[in-house]
Amino acid sequence: MQISNVNVYGLENAIRVSKFPMAVNLEDCTKEVTNTVKKLGASNIGAAHDNFLNGIVVQFDLRVSNKFLTEMQRYHFIDFISSQSTMHRITKFNLKEQCNKYVDGRITDVVQEMIDVYNGLEDKSTEFAKDLYLKILYNIPSGFELTAGFTTNYRQLKTILIQRRNHRLPEWREFCEWVETLPMFRELVLGGE
Repeated sequence: MQISNVNVYGLENAIRVSKFPMAVNLEDCTKEVTNTVKKLGASNIGAAHDNFLNGIVVQFDLRVSNKFLTEMQRYHFIDFISSQSTMHRITKFNLKEQCNKYVDGRITDVVQEMIDVYNGLEDKSTEFAKDLYLKILYNIPSGFELTAGFTTNYRQLKTILIQRRNHRLPEWREFCEWVETLPMFRELVLGGE
């Protein structure tokens, strides 16, 4: 797993507006992290007291396995902005370099053989070529890694952290460790835990 190009937006503003519900004078709503802000951020998922965390937007690039990406799709508040495409580029990748250490080399050898045959074809519009291309696509292992760009927020990352921090897939544990390193995440979401 590789995470790069991380940007966090709206941190101070989200802290400021978290104070609106109890404010009479909005000038008193500052970017200072108070115990109340920590309590709101650490409230139970679904209680809606942590709604201000939606205002802390996180964008990042993530190179990770197909298996992880499939599971990531269950979180509907984490948007895939764009990603590398197996559909368009599968016959151009260096297959062994794109697979993680859990992929058996015999599998990549078989798929690479199909890629080599496909790349050697002069006419890729034949039924044989179309069928071979689909065989290549459907035989890519779950450990094949792609890079995708994402946009999400601290509230969704809180949900992911709570649900996946002890997951048996090592990538989830690594991702959760990264989440906890985001600016002020531990202080705002975990109450300084």
